Amino acid sequence: MATATQKERAGNGVNQKEQLSVCVLDDEAAMTELMREHVERLGYGCVATTEPEEALEQVRCGRCRVVLSDVRMPGMNGLEFLEKALEADPGVHVILVTGHYSLEAAIEAIKRGAYDYLTKPVERVRLKKTLDELAALYHQRRRIRELEEQLLRDLEQHGIVGKSPATLEMFDLARKIAKHYTNVLLTGPTGSGKELVAKAIHQMSPVTQQRFAVCNCSAMVDTLLESQLFGHVRGAFTGATDMRPGIFEYANGGTVFLDEVGETSLPMQAKLLRVIQNREIQRVGSPEVRQVEVRLIAATNRDLRAEVLTGRFREDLYYRLSTLQIRVPGLAERLEDIPLLVQYFLKKYNQAYSKNIHGLTRRAQTVLLQHGWPGNVRELENVISGASITAVNEFIDVDDLPEQLQKPLPRPAGSSEPWRPAPLKQIRREHIQKVLETCQGNRVRAAQVLGIGRTSLYRYLKREGKGKAAPPME
Repeated sequence: MATATQKERAGNGVNQKEQLSVCVLDDEAAMTELMREHVERLGYGCVATTEPEEALEQVRCGRCRVVLSDVRMPGMNGLEFLEKALEADPGVHVILVTGHYSLEAAIEAIKRGAYDYLTKPVERVRLKKTLDELAALYHQRRRIRELEEQLLRDLEQHGIVGKSPATLEMFDLARKIAKHYTNVLLTGPTGSGKELVAKAIHQMSPVTQQRFAVCNCSAMVDTLLESQLFGHVRGAFTGATDMRPGIFEYANGGTVFLDEVGETSLPMQAKLLRVIQNREIQRVGSPEVRQVEVRLIAATNRDLRAEVLTGRFREDLYYRLSTLQIRVPGLAERLEDIPLLVQYFLKKYNQAYSKNIHGLTRRAQTVLLQHGWPGNVRELENVISGASITAVNEFIDVDDLPEQLQKPLPRPAGSSEPWRPAPLKQIRREHIQKVLETCQGNRVRAAQVLGIGRTSLYRYLKREGKGKAAPPME
């Protein structure tokens, strides 16, 4: 038959390993022992002390996530301890306990950061409810951290580095799309990492064991591109000394990635359309029709809808390619990812160049964050690669960066005051606010102007306390 203590532990719904570690602080030794017994009977680990400094050390070391502290103590009262504990660990939860309850004191304690304000003698039911709430909260936070860490590992596994909302939203969409064997169109500026996203989609798809083939459509003329895609037979053209299959045959059953598909000519677009519609190809110089089954992922830095309107891109091919679309954001839209990308590239080039560079100086970090990054992630990688070669110290400084990044940061137009870098959060907040004002509060339009997904904008506004999570009616 289970004891009351065992039942309470089972009712907590929290694994022992996930239980909170509680510290009881009171200037009366008898009271600390009594409270410690109460806490342990509820199934939580507990230490008791009459010394505020000892309790603070427990907080600093992370051994205790919750402190039950008396209010009236000599030397350091409960409110003073609360302030010092939050300085030591902003994530700690302090519950103040008093024998002289007043509403004004309780309100003041909560304002200063106390999680709860209890009256002696502490009711067992009230204490259990409070600790169980905290246990559930920490469990939830731990689970969120684990999911975030797993997501970041998944991202890095596929060569995608970053944890900005734009990056996470893009990768989440890619992961959902990967399950379905259908065509995908990737849009975004040159150098933003569209090929990495295409590889990630393939690796997360049901055909991950099959081949992944890449063709840059802008790198060759039509005749060579046709041979590259569909193959050729011997004698099909000058230099065709043997038979060679093309990318579509090579990757049959897998994925073909067509980079810069917007650069293809109209005749080549017609041939691509035939592959998509009929699942068949013809080698150059051969009348034989061959069946192929591939997943087609196309990428472009052009606005293909605009290209359709001007007649430079086939409308029927556009709709065939864009069954599902993913926009890969440029680096300027996800500046939060720069520190992670820098560390990723440093690790890569430390190994390549036998260097031991630990990071960047604050000056160099400021320069990187203020740069416009027209070349996106590819440009950043080149910057870190070059700086890794030239740097002689453990940290890359401004002098190690390319000349175009070393120029003094410009002053705002019409300002006589020297320009000073502002926090990224402030810059982002001011920019989004200006865009919203320009769009007269229309969030759908604002998201389009900002070049981000509506969901990302709604999440940001919710965090800032300026909107709801659900999209409003525009």
